[in-house]
Amino acid sequence: MKEFREYYDMALQFHGHKCPAMPMGLRAGLAAMRILGVERSKDKELLVEAETGKGHAAGCFVDGIMAATGCTYGKANIRKLYYHKMAFTLIDVQSGRAVRVSLKPDFFEKALSSPFVQERKKGVPPQDIPPEITGPLVERVLAIPEEEFLDAGEIRMADVRQKKGIFDARRCEDCGELAFVDKLRITAGGKLVCIPCSGYAG
Repeated sequence: MKEFREYYDMALQFHGHKCPAMPMGLRAGLAAMRILGVERSKDKELLVEAETGKGHAAGCFVDGIMAATGCTYGKANIRKLYYHKMAFTLIDVQSGRAVRVSLKPDFFEKALSSPFVQERKKGVPPQDIPPEITGPLVERVLAIPEEEFLDAGEIRMADVRQKKGIFDARRCEDCGELAFVDKLRITAGGKLVCIPCSGYAG
């Protein structure tokens, strides 16, 4: 496994700005991998079920998890449950073994009262928050012992049934663009069309 700082540098480049939530997710993802004794996912060896929502720091947290685990939306091995919690379950698809990791409530409450979050509440973009505010918070997240900010559950068995990928595609008979066959629709006139051309919602 890479040295932690290598992971952090890669994750920071992927995420795009310095903030405390991304390294929280990175460390949480690495902790879950260590607990299960698994390596970073190259394809679909791992699955993440993220309990986060959208519109707040949860997105940064999930970017850290993705960087650590290799579970990505492109590989379809991460899905959001929209519980609006800073928690996720990592599943080893081959064995079905799974572990849930979350931020400790006390730690997360303190993080939400930090100067960084106060600036975000004012609408300041994360990249525009002064480094004297962001830097110490990030360094603390990178250095704090896991047991002080993470809760990890017992290893359990999970349902790991996943759909196989779709590889068959056809041209839409209206716009001519290629679409995978599981999402093509038949119009009243019998034409095979993509969703945008069909008028259906999904």
